[in-house]
Amino acid sequence: MKHFKINAVTEILQQVHITQASKTGKLAGINSINTSTLDNEFCIGMMNSNDEKSIVCKKCYAGKLEKQYPSLHNAVLRNHILLSTTRLTQRQLPVINASVFRIASVGEIVNLTHALNLIDIINYNPDTLFAWWTKRDNIIRKLLKLVKKPANLILVFSSSIVDKIENLPTHFDKVFTAHSKNTDTSINCHGACMNCKLCYSHNDTVFINEIIK
Repeated sequence: MKHFKINAVTEILQQVHITQASKTGKLAGINSINTSTLDNEFCIGMMNSNDEKSIVCKKCYAGKLEKQYPSLHNAVLRNHILLSTTRLTQRQLPVINASVFRIASVGEIVNLTHALNLIDIINYNPDTLFAWWTKRDNIIRKLLKLVKKPANLILVFSSSIVDKIENLPTHFDKVFTAHSKNTDTSINCHGACMNCKLCYSHNDTVFINEIIK
């Protein structure tokens, strides 16, 4: 009995951190679950890549925010460790009281365990619409061989190169691409997600484009 109580306390302490939405800006009103860019090998590789100067990750605002705000870094690092090392128990699954929610406004998928935990959270909150941004379609393919894609999930593939719209990968619903200011591409993201919800609803728009910050 004593061992059970210790485990229960540990689970309660190891809760998923929810990043609260800002009151202004693009993501105003939308909470999110995030992990650290500064401790993710994929993110580090993309930010430091010598292959392509226009890789969007080289302009990563999330890494700058983590460096600027240590409390943010500590919170997303705890998520990084918690979500990527072991499957969450039901007691650890957060209850999301929101109509829409974002997966990964900061950070990327760490590994398959991380992805499975996110699917568990999404399935645990069937009344919330989740939009999940990722570049790691290889992990998504592995994930969806193991589990069914939830109906309340929109998968958004994030293009790696500025001004280069990627093809829609298998299992994904949308492709999101950042463009330079002099682009000829039609821009349909205007930086007010809760007003627009183009990424946060099932609709006919597949390719979403914004001007890079």
